[in-house]
Amino acid sequence: MFIDGAFMPSRSGRRMPVVNPVDGEPFDEVPVASAEDVDFALRSAERAFPGWKATPIAERARLQRKAADFMRTRSREIGELLMRELGRPLAGCVGEILRAAELLEVYAEEGLGLAAEMPLGGAPGEKTLVTREPVGVVVAITPFNYPINLLIFKLGAALISGCTLVAKPSDDTPLSTIVLARLFHEAGYPPGVFNVVTGGRAVGEALIAHKIPRKIAFTGGVAAGKAIAAAAAALLKRVTLELGGQSPAIVCKDADLDKAAQAIVRHGFANSGQFCYRVNRVYVERPVYEAFLALLVKHAAKLETGDPASGAALGPLVNEKIFHNCQLQIDDALGQGARLLIGGSRLNGAPYEKGWFLPPTILADATASMLILREETFGPALGVALFDNREAVVAEANATAFGLAAFVFTADLRVGLNMAERIEAGSVWVNDIQRSSHRAPFGGMKESGIGREKGRYGVEDYLEYKTIYLSYEAGLD
Repeated sequence: MFIDGAFMPSRSGRRMPVVNPVDGEPFDEVPVASAEDVDFALRSAERAFPGWKATPIAERARLQRKAADFMRTRSREIGELLMRELGRPLAGCVGEILRAAELLEVYAEEGLGLAAEMPLGGAPGEKTLVTREPVGVVVAITPFNYPINLLIFKLGAALISGCTLVAKPSDDTPLSTIVLARLFHEAGYPPGVFNVVTGGRAVGEALIAHKIPRKIAFTGGVAAGKAIAAAAAALLKRVTLELGGQSPAIVCKDADLDKAAQAIVRHGFANSGQFCYRVNRVYVERPVYEAFLALLVKHAAKLETGDPASGAALGPLVNEKIFHNCQLQIDDALGQGARLLIGGSRLNGAPYEKGWFLPPTILADATASMLILREETFGPALGVALFDNREAVVAEANATAFGLAAFVFTADLRVGLNMAERIEAGSVWVNDIQRSSHRAPFGGMKESGIGREKGRYGVEDYLEYKTIYLSYEAGLD
């Protein structure tokens, strides 16, 4: 672990393996933090907080930019480590590090733009100052799928705001986070400002239940998010929760079908489908339904699944649990009459037998009763349904507990904007699927979460308002 500016073992001596999902073999170990380790890390962050809070924002921004430069310089080193623990192709891993470095710099810029307010209208000799202060010690709990980028969502906003932080990475991908903490220390961050503890669910629970942290920032599943919100509420801790998604794409008959198919395949199967705002379900207007299915299959068939070190587009799923959830949804759809167009089952034989390799899977004729259209899949499978009525398909898109993202394809901008406004989602893309902007808010509605990350919106979630009333003698003598 990395606590108070140094590497540390667990005081209990317990360790857990880190497994390469390509072959299922452990290739390293990390400590399993004890309650004493959690307490030590949080107290380290608490000790560091007053000094970091007092550090001028310009200096915090300088350090943040320096850390971003370090990340770029060592992007391949960290990317190769991430490839081994996650199983994503190297180009995607390096790309994640570079994207996270960009976000660090965006947060630095936003921090420099923070300002206090002095409303007009006070009586002579009276002024009111409205300022912002950092929340305090933050706990960040992050998932396996984009461990660096999703940590920077939280870390970059917390540090520029003047908060200190203890991170708990996923059990599947802890190494890249530990290396990142060392990198920040080398960039000049004081001890205790950024700490990392590793271990299982009990470690996360101990962090949340501790009296020191003032805020919990979590990305992960809905059930875990609800449990965290309940535990945080009991202690009146603030939360930012970025939870699951079941994101719909609507393809109208007048859309550029090939462009839509390429965008949906690119986005739906990126990182082997292991991210929350991917396209999960697709609704296609009847006149172009079969033609669009053919285009989806055409583009999906180009995606090779294999060892990420070989240059394949898709690597293995990170673990057996993720694979079985995806396979369960595929089998459920097939059992209810869905049409399998491509993929559908685990790859076997050399070189696949030791990893959870699942190729791009497309299920046509999906219905609302199927899990693939109702629950988060978190794997490389798409459910496709047809529609006849645009009002009805928007209602179907909203008929879910999730509200993270949605996608609309149509040549009629009026229709696209009306659908975007009516769909209950935190982000809606119209006619293409670009990366989410670092300067725009990211987060969900309904059970997809609470709060927003990225840009000034993310920074604001780590600040408290403080009102200061000034009284002084009026006059010049």
